[in-house]
Amino acid sequence: MGGRFITFEGIDGAGKSTHIEALAQHLRQRGERVVCTREPGGTPLAERLRELVLHAPMDPLTEALLVFAARRDHLQHQIEPALARGDTVLCDRFTDATFAYQGGGRGFDLAVLAQLERWVQGERQPDLSLWFDIDPDIAAQRRAAARPADRFEQQDSAFFARVRAGYALRQQAAPRRVVRIDASGERDEVWRRILDVMDARAW
Repeated sequence: MGGRFITFEGIDGAGKSTHIEALAQHLRQRGERVVCTREPGGTPLAERLRELVLHAPMDPLTEALLVFAARRDHLQHQIEPALARGDTVLCDRFTDATFAYQGGGRGFDLAVLAQLERWVQGERQPDLSLWFDIDPDIAAQRRAAARPADRFEQQDSAFFARVRAGYALRQQAAPRRVVRIDASGERDEVWRRILDVMDARAW
């Protein structure tokens, strides 16, 4: 029996990373084996590609190709082996982010992204994607207090509004898989919403 694949989506500053760690601890306390990973990244090669994507100037097509190249390596060497072992994989972003950032934010051709998705992933999709939805201005305030901005985080509020709309489209297309979490509240409030989603699926 394969493991579960749960992804955490949303713009930086929405609180994804905090809640990935919390859910990992929660599941481990119940006896589950949990792998925490991220995209772009998760393998040595994918982490090298991540540095390029986050910091090197490039056009949207190059950006998308690098993201999917990193994803291919990540799937082959980290995600698929963990799922085959029966582990639960918690991943900070996956393909929904590509459609949101490169598709929505950059305005790149969604049909091309969909083709790359099929080539790279086949039928593989997360079992659950938690979309941490938050007003971009609130997220920007949180990011500014946390760390220096990378190439994406330096974008203006209009860019992040388009990213948010891109996530909304993915949620509309797959409402069973992509669950919107209102991430604007306090940490405990958001955590309760996550547990409600897990409980509703008897996970």
